[in-house]
Amino acid sequence: MTAEREDLTWELFGTASRELSQQLVDSGWKPDLIVGVARGGLIPAGAVGYAVGIKAMGAINVEFYTDIGQTLPEPMILNPQLDTESLRGKRVLVVDDVADSGKTLDLVVNLLEETAEEVKSMVIYTKPTTIFEPDFSWKKTDLWINFAWSVLPVISPKN
Repeated sequence: MTAEREDLTWELFGTASRELSQQLVDSGWKPDLIVGVARGGLIPAGAVGYAVGIKAMGAINVEFYTDIGQTLPEPMILNPQLDTESLRGKRVLVVDDVADSGKTLDLVVNLLEETAEEVKSMVIYTKPTTIFEPDFSWKKTDLWINFAWSVLPVISPKN
């Protein structure tokens, strides 16, 4: 891995989320609800929801990355779980921050397709290594990405 990074600042995130929202609107496909993949997809999902006027939101908890460049063998859905039965007959947009290996999006989209009428996916970044090509993507990169919401260390109690 190189030291070079892709930096997604808060300002650049604003641009990315608006441009992704425009892609969605221009496609003519309108979801009934948006599901963010926790944690990285929650902030983009909310921004897109506001931008396109969709209030129905959900979340699905998936763990895959354990550290920079370190993953579990396969992504795992964690509790609390999304009520997938409530998606019956709905058009669902799944939003995540990045399609890196693509395994998380593949898992989530396939799971939701079992009950939803139609599922499409959106990410800010797509990596050349992905096994799953999202329907909407803002930018392709092969660099490690510093996301504005996760680049700083976890806050610890003051002594």
